[in-house]
Amino acid sequence: MALVTEHATTKEATAINAIRTLSMDAVQKANSGHPGLPMGAAPIGYVLFQDYLHYNPKDPKWPNRDRFVLSAGHGSMLLYSLLYLTGYDVSLDDLKNFRQLFSKTPGHPERTHTPGVEVTTGPLGQGFANGVGMAVAEAFLAATYNRPGHELIDHYTYALVSDGDIMEGISFEAASIAATLKLGKLIYYYDQNHITLAATADMSMREDVQARFDALGWHTQAINGMDTGEIRQATEAAQAVTDKPSLILCHTIIGYGAPHKENTFGVHGSPLGPDEVIAAKKNLGIPTEPPFYVPDDTLAQFRQAIDRGAKEQSDWEDKLKAYEKEFPKEAAELKMVLANELPDGWDSDIPSWQPDDKPIATRKASSEVMNSFYQKLPTFMGGSADLNPSTNTVLKGGGDFQNPATISDDEQGTSGGGWSYAGRNVHFGIREHGMAGIVNGMAAHGGIIPYGSSFLVFTDYCRPSIRLSALSKLHSLWVFTHDSVAVGEDGPTHEPVEQVMSLRAIPDLNVLRPADANETADAWRIAIEARTATMLVLTRQDLPILDRSRAKGGVRQGAYILSDTDGQPDVVLLATGSEVSLSVMARDLLKEKGVNARVVSMPSWELFAQQPEDYQASVLGPKGIARVSVEAGTTLGWQKYTGDNGAQVGIDTYGQSAPGKEVLKYYGFTREHVAATALRLLGKTDEADELDKDFRDGQAAGEQPSGSEGHS
Repeated sequence: MALVTEHATTKEATAINAIRTLSMDAVQKANSGHPGLPMGAAPIGYVLFQDYLHYNPKDPKWPNRDRFVLSAGHGSMLLYSLLYLTGYDVSLDDLKNFRQLFSKTPGHPERTHTPGVEVTTGPLGQGFANGVGMAVAEAFLAATYNRPGHELIDHYTYALVSDGDIMEGISFEAASIAATLKLGKLIYYYDQNHITLAATADMSMREDVQARFDALGWHTQAINGMDTGEIRQATEAAQAVTDKPSLILCHTIIGYGAPHKENTFGVHGSPLGPDEVIAAKKNLGIPTEPPFYVPDDTLAQFRQAIDRGAKEQSDWEDKLKAYEKEFPKEAAELKMVLANELPDGWDSDIPSWQPDDKPIATRKASSEVMNSFYQKLPTFMGGSADLNPSTNTVLKGGGDFQNPATISDDEQGTSGGGWSYAGRNVHFGIREHGMAGIVNGMAAHGGIIPYGSSFLVFTDYCRPSIRLSALSKLHSLWVFTHDSVAVGEDGPTHEPVEQVMSLRAIPDLNVLRPADANETADAWRIAIEARTATMLVLTRQDLPILDRSRAKGGVRQGAYILSDTDGQPDVVLLATGSEVSLSVMARDLLKEKGVNARVVSMPSWELFAQQPEDYQASVLGPKGIARVSVEAGTTLGWQKYTGDNGAQVGIDTYGQSAPGKEVLKYYGFTREHVAATALRLLGKTDEADELDKDFRDGQAAGEQPSGSEGHS
């Protein structure tokens, strides 16, 4: 690529150089960071924040603001510089504390940490997908609440993406969905400097990116990203295309102005060094002293954004008042969802089940629960990775989220309710990671309670986004089914073993594995009300309805005594999900052997950990008591609860392809094996061996020992 040169007026050049100054100096002071992108992409940031982005620095959460996502989160100083310059609650001292402990300017942008940061970015491709989710949310809210002459929800989603973002697979998935949905208010600037952290980009990517996005169905333009005039022309051309997302390929020079390092990968992820900073400033006509220098008139120019934003928000609030007079019901509802509030009685129609009811899979119970409340939550929406018939996550009659121009007028879609941007069911296609990143963007936008769904084993395909939902404190809901080796014939590729425990390892992610239909209903109440990232782990196979008439506690406590003995129990059986009913059967068998067993249902480790110590002790029993964990997955971690006199019934290897009941039996998920494990802890070896004969014979017949009965 021929090197581009910068074209800007003197006033613009001074303002753009202010962004570069702050970025260079902050990275150099921290002796850590990525100065190259802010120096090269400064003209893009300047034009966008100066001329096109609608925002109010004094109210970063104004609902109808344009969203800006720095998907290339390593270039965080570009965003921090712009936030300071335009008057957000980010000070010059905050810039000087870049990458320092507890500063407002961490190494990568973090949502809820810095005013003006919309989403947490850094893992490349995530912001790209988040932006698609924001555009989905904008389109849905606009279609649901706007009325002729009252366009309350009407904003763009912009993002700055890098070569690294374009390379990551999640971006390809999200880009395909965005084009299919014809999200015309989505505009991305591709900082195409052709440099990655370790080399020039053509060492690892030589495709024609513009042709790729053309083929996907995007509107594309290639421009000189150093020329403010071309940036403006391209932005306006993108805004004029209403039925396609836009990608503007901006040819830039990484580290622009640094005489010895520009256009090299050495400026991507390392400070320039004191001498090169001085040389760059001289080269660009910037005073070398003092550091962090911004001319007063330049700062005043940027700070005009405060008055401009206040006026735009005030005009919008006047529109809201007019809307409220003409559409009071809709206005009240819109205010409620934008405030993330729930209507009274939203869960009043959630069904309940009785112990003598027919067994039901928790995925099916979940479907009944979702469809009982979704119409009372007007912005609850989501979908699956093309697995609605299996995950049972369709909102019946809720319509399909699609650009209405895509499908003929008489098409009713797959869920009933037709096709429109007001549809509640999002068809993500077979794209788990793209789905998860988009769900996070929908949650970050505000006003939406989104969910995504697939098989539990495929959380591995979207784990980075699930992790970010927890890290970012997003109300993203994950509904994952087919939760154990009971999947059966599909075999080990589809049988999750380590997934539940690995999800529990994610801080601030609430994982709920309900034991029956009623626990599933409680889990949904918790998921909706908690306002935190929540994972529901559900069964494919039918489960009996548990008798909770004598239970002590419930799902909200994370673990509770489902059934107990009259006096001190001899052993405590700790179980989750489908293994709770199995443990109840093992308890009855143990009673025949003269052993008193307590059964504890433990749907959420995270909620249990939040309970007072005396409650935890009352559930687990006294220290030293015999405890057995029962879960159709890895035993790693259960020692925390089984204690010094404990054993685990679980699976520490991969599954098998056979009917689900046979697979469970092979791995020891029978009442006999669970009871035998408890008896061994109590020193009743002969009785245990008698009960366990079938399991031992089955293991001996297999190619390898696959069940787990560990002691700790």
